[in-house]
Amino acid sequence: MAREIDEAWIDEAIDRYKRVEGLRADFERAVTAHQVSVHSPDQSIEVVVTAAGDIVDVRVHGGLRQRDQIEFSRQLKAVVTSATEAARWAREKLHAEVFGSFHTLEGR
Repeated sequence: MAREIDEAWIDEAIDRYKRVEGLRADFERAVTAHQVSVHSPDQSIEVVVTAAGDIVDVRVHGGLRQRDQIEFSRQLKAVVTSATEAARWAREKLHAEVFGSFHTLEGR
């Protein structure tokens, strides 16, 4: 028994695939370009991270000579952890913005 081909459904599926691919490319560009800045709890270290999770800058405020090494390490670890969380948050927010209005074929 031959199956009937629904060409309109196929055309719609192809269009939706192209749209998803376009949205995915937009999302990839956005996560690479979007940057978030976070600070250590004592505000002495600033880390700039992309939504993709790449650290693009680290700034230390104040001198390093008088700083306690152990405390500096704690502050550095805290700000890197915050940067990781900020990147995840930014990625989720961008994902919702880019894909939020997209509906699945089943959700029509």
